[in-house]
Amino acid sequence: MIAEIGAFAAALALALSLAQGVMGLTASRRDSRAQATAAIAQAAAALCIFGFICLIIVFVRSDFSVAVVAANSHIDKPLAYKIAGAWGNHEGSMLLWCTVSALFGAVLASTRGRQSQGLWSRSVGVQGLVTAGALIYTLFLSPPFARLDPAPMIGSGLNPLLQDPALVIHPPLLYLGYVGLSVPFSLAIAALIEGKADQAWARALRPWTLAAWMFLTAGIAIGSYWAYYELGWGGWWFWDPVENASFMPWLIAAALVHSAIVTERRGSLASWTMLLAIIGFGLAILGTFLVRSGVLTSVHAFAVDPQRGIAMLVLLFIALGVGFGLYAWRAPKLAQASGFAAVSRESMLVWNNFGLAIAAAVVLIGTLYPLIVEAMGGGLISVGPPFFNATVAPLLGVLLLLLPLGPMLTWRVGDMRTALMRLAPAGALALVTLVTALALSGWRAVPAIGLALGVWLIAGGFIYLWTRIERGEGRKLAKLAALPLAVWSMSLAHLGAGVLTIGAIAETAFRSERIVLLTPGESVDFVERRLTLLGVGQTEGPNYTATRAEFRVERGAAVQRLSAERRYFTTSPMPTTEVGILSGIDGDLYVALGEAARDETGAWSVRLYHNPLVYLIFLGALMMAFGGVLSLIALSRRKKVSP
Repeated sequence: MIAEIGAFAAALALALSLAQGVMGLTASRRDSRAQATAAIAQAAAALCIFGFICLIIVFVRSDFSVAVVAANSHIDKPLAYKIAGAWGNHEGSMLLWCTVSALFGAVLASTRGRQSQGLWSRSVGVQGLVTAGALIYTLFLSPPFARLDPAPMIGSGLNPLLQDPALVIHPPLLYLGYVGLSVPFSLAIAALIEGKADQAWARALRPWTLAAWMFLTAGIAIGSYWAYYELGWGGWWFWDPVENASFMPWLIAAALVHSAIVTERRGSLASWTMLLAIIGFGLAILGTFLVRSGVLTSVHAFAVDPQRGIAMLVLLFIALGVGFGLYAWRAPKLAQASGFAAVSRESMLVWNNFGLAIAAAVVLIGTLYPLIVEAMGGGLISVGPPFFNATVAPLLGVLLLLLPLGPMLTWRVGDMRTALMRLAPAGALALVTLVTALALSGWRAVPAIGLALGVWLIAGGFIYLWTRIERGEGRKLAKLAALPLAVWSMSLAHLGAGVLTIGAIAETAFRSERIVLLTPGESVDFVERRLTLLGVGQTEGPNYTATRAEFRVERGAAVQRLSAERRYFTTSPMPTTEVGILSGIDGDLYVALGEAARDETGAWSVRLYHNPLVYLIFLGALMMAFGGVLSLIALSRRKKVSP
C-alpha cells in the first residue's frame, strides 16, 4: 500500500508541476495567478518529498514486492544502507532528482526578492516544467514503485561498492549540484522571455549558482575520497567519463559564479551569463545521460537501457533547443556596453570565464569522442589521463596563475603595476619553491611548476587579506575580525585551490608503489617504514564475511598497527577491498590486501602505496566548498539588511 500511495503522490506532483509551468509562464502581471503559482509549486514539492519518503519506507521495511527494493536491497543489510538504497539505483535516484527539482522550485517561488513579477513567475513556471519533464521520465520509463509478482524472499542487495558511508551522502550532494543548475537555467529562460536581464536578475541568480557549485564541489570531493580508499588502486582521480560528467558542470558553474558577479555589480556580461546558465544545465542533463544510458562502463554508472538513454537525450535536446533558440532570438537585444578597461577586475573575471569554458569544452570532447567513434563504427578507442593531463591541466594552470591578480585590481579600471608589486612576495616564494623543487626532484619541470603555482595561490590569498587589513585605521586584529564574509569566502576558496594544487601535484608526481608477497611474520621495507604482516584471519560483518590482514608499521621509534580486508558479500560474487591507511604529515601509507598465493607458502599479495600530501587534495576541496557556504551566508545577510 505504501508503494501505491507514493506512486499516487508522484503522479499528483506531475500534474501540479505541469500546472505550475503553465500558470507561471502566463501569470506575468496577474497578482492572483502569480501567488497561485507559488502555492502550486509548494504543493508539488510537498508531494514529491512525501513520495520519496514512501520509497525510503519500502526500503526500510524490505518490501521485496517492489521491484527496485528487490533489486537493490537485502534483508540483512544495515539500516543506513537500506535508506541509502533508495537513491543507490537508477529509479530511486531519478525520484530524488525530481524531489530536489520540485523543492528548489518551491524555494524559488518563496524568494522573489527584487525581481519583477513577470520574471519571478516565469522562472517558477520554467522550473515547474523542468520538474514535470523529470517526473514524466521517471514515472513512465523508470517507475520506482513498480511491483513484482511473485516477490522474492530476501532481495538481490545493493552493490557492495556502494555500501559505504561516503556513498550515503555523495549522490545526494551531486544531485543537489546537478539539479541546482536547473534554477539558473530557469532564471535565464525567464529573462530571455521577458527580454530583460538587469542587476536584480543577476542578484537572484548568484545564490543558486553558488549553491550548485558548492554542492558539486563537496560531492566531487567526497566521491573522489571514496574512490581513493574504497577501490583499492590508491588513486583519487582517473578522468573516468563519469567523473568527467560531474567535472564539466562544475567548471561551468565556477565560470557562472564569477560571471554573475560582474553582471550584478556592473550590469555587464548578462548575455554571457545566460549562455553559461543554459550550458551548465545542459551538461548536468548530459552527465545524467552518460551515467544512465548504458553507453559507459564504469563503477559509477548504472542503468543499461537504451530506451531510457534516448529519452534522456530527448530531454537534453528540448532543454538546449529551447534555451539556445531563445538565446539566439533575444540575447542580441540584451547586449550591453562592457563599461570596463582591459586591465580591471572585470577583465580578469572574463579571462577566468573564458578559460573555464574552454577547459569544459576540452573535457567534453575527450569524453564524447570515443563514444562518437564507436557509434560511427570506428571500433573501441580510449581517451584517458594522458590526453586530459596534456590539455586540461595546462589550461587550469594558466587560470590559477591569473587567480591572485583579480582581487588585487579595482573595478572598471585597474592598475596592473600596483597589483604585481603587491604580489611580489608571493612571486618570490613561488620562485624559491620552483628552484627548490627542481633541485630535489631531479629537474622535473612539471611537478616543480605545479608546486610553485600552489604556493603562488596560497601566498597571493594571504597577501590579499593583508591588503584588506591595511585599509583604514585601527588595530589590525580588530580589522581582521571585521572583514566582510564575502572577503573571507573568496579568500578561503582561492586558498583552497592552492592547497588542492599542492596536494594533487605531490601525490601524482612523487607517489611510490610496490607489490610484494608476504607470509605471516615476514617484513618489508618501504619508504622509510618497516611493514610486517602479523597474520591473516577471517571475520564477519553484518552482511558479509572478510579476510582481514593485520600489519605492524615501524618508523623509527614509532610503532603503529593497521588492517586491510577483502570483503565477500553474499549478494555479490566479486570481493571488495577495504584498505588500511596510516596518515601522517608527509602523506598516507596505503595498504591493500590482494589474493593468496597459489602455492603452499601461505603468502599473500600486498599492494603498498605512499601518497605524499594526498590529504591536501581533500582539505583544499572542502575549503573551497566552505568558501561557498560563507558566500551564501554573506548573500543572505545582505538580503536581510537591504530595504
